[in-house]
Amino acid sequence: MDRAPRRLVVMRHAKAEATAATDHDRALAARGRADAAAAGRWLDAQGIRPDAALVSDARRTVQTWEELALGAGWDLEADFSAALYAAGGDSAFDLLRDTEASVGCLVVVGHNPTMAYLAELIDDGDGDADATTGLVTRGFPTAALAVFAVSAPWSDLGPGAGRLEAFHVGDG
Repeated sequence: MDRAPRRLVVMRHAKAEATAATDHDRALAARGRADAAAAGRWLDAQGIRPDAALVSDARRTVQTWEELALGAGWDLEADFSAALYAAGGDSAFDLLRDTEASVGCLVVVGHNPTMAYLAELIDDGDGDADATTGLVTRGFPTAALAVFAVSAPWSDLGPGAGRLEAFHVGDG
């Protein structure tokens, strides 16, 4: 029996305040909270129900996750990761490859340029034309998210392993 493709949602944190005592402590701006909640409602309308979430432990990504989950109506505890906060593209792939095999849908909330890099590399180029156009023309601004179907096991996740199904950018 074939297993349905896994889903991977790659999201950049929502709009944050420009300054704080440290970069790690930057909080979401009001627009960021609204965009993250709207992204959650959008994911809910797409039928996305994650089994796991990997979220950078920076304040703005934690708050993005909280608003996203609230907007989507999810009751899921995220794994808040200092490693994802500091991750470049290759180490972010390593973190995703550590996802439990039983996870059918994973949401990742992090920072640019890493999230844009992941989205670009994971895309096999054969996905939804409108989503691909949006990703290419709009880039990966704050609160952007890309939804991929992934047929390979998480442990084999790498470049070209996902088909872009949808792309969303907040209106703020």
